[in-house]
Amino acid sequence: MTTIEGTFTGASNLRIAIVIARFNDLITNKILSGCLDCLSRHGIDTSQTSPQLDIAWVPGSFELPLVSQALARKGKYDVVITLGAVIRGDTPHFDVVVSEASKGIANVSRETGVPIIFGVLTTDTMQQALERAGIKNNLGWSYALQALEMGSLMKAIS
Repeated sequence: MTTIEGTFTGASNLRIAIVIARFNDLITNKILSGCLDCLSRHGIDTSQTSPQLDIAWVPGSFELPLVSQALARKGKYDVVITLGAVIRGDTPHFDVVVSEASKGIANVSRETGVPIIFGVLTTDTMQQALERAGIKNNLGWSYALQALEMGSLMKAIS
């Protein structure tokens, strides 16, 4: 029996793209910070001149799938991380954005064969979003770990 697993070490050969939403940037910047910290601690060059990492900013979470798709199709990246924050309001807008972002991101991953990490916080309140972006736990760190594992797993499979 062969067991194939991704790892969190030896990630220095991965090329990673991060697509991040500007909307709710109080939250998304904190998630990005946690994500970059994790990547850096696992051997990814996160400097401004990094040959391993590119960051693309989009207006909101609804736009994450399109830019993720464009980056994944380039064949330059082993994994793409999407970061966003959608906070429930008084209208059904929340449901539309979350639904389309999640379906779109999943479709891009299946269509391109590039792992796309779904790092979109979906919360009922700003307080919940803040808690997930660093007050209690920064989920950006978890999204980065998922990227490292999936990127290395896909390399192990190919």
